Amino acid sequence: MTDTTSSDTPRILFVCLGNICRSPAAEAITRTLASRAGLDLQLDSAGTGSWHIGEPPDRRMQSAALAAGYDVSGHRGRRVSALDFDRFDLIVAMDRENLADIETLRPAGSDTPVRLMLSYEPSGRMDVPDPYLEGGFDAVLRLIERAAEGLLDELRGTAG
Repeated sequence: MTDTTSSDTPRILFVCLGNICRSPAAEAITRTLASRAGLDLQLDSAGTGSWHIGEPPDRRMQSAALAAGYDVSGHRGRRVSALDFDRFDLIVAMDRENLADIETLRPAGSDTPVRLMLSYEPSGRMDVPDPYLEGGFDAVLRLIERAAEGLLDELRGTAG
């Protein structure tokens, strides 16, 4: 993420478990779609676990993302922290377990919303599957794309 001082530019953090598959993909997809739509956003991603701090995204996610038109190769894993509640206007969790873990970090008095990624996608599903162990990178990317479109629609005020 770059400058976080602008109050007019929405600041969004995407969070998954290790920050090497789903959340960097959500960041890259949302950045690309927002750019195409002319929306100015400040985006970042993080993980609730500390296993992959400083590491690039999983090579399988890098390959699948690149084939779909998204470059995640420059990302390096980091862990979400309580400070992120002040740095971001919205925190988006990839699944319910991550959402619960994020909420344990919430500082007293913080009203920063934390939502599930798929709350922006009409499939009725709640969790973005973790492809790290389960595979299905292409399907996960498509699911995140649909949710990112819904998020952007909401930011534009056209969700319906």
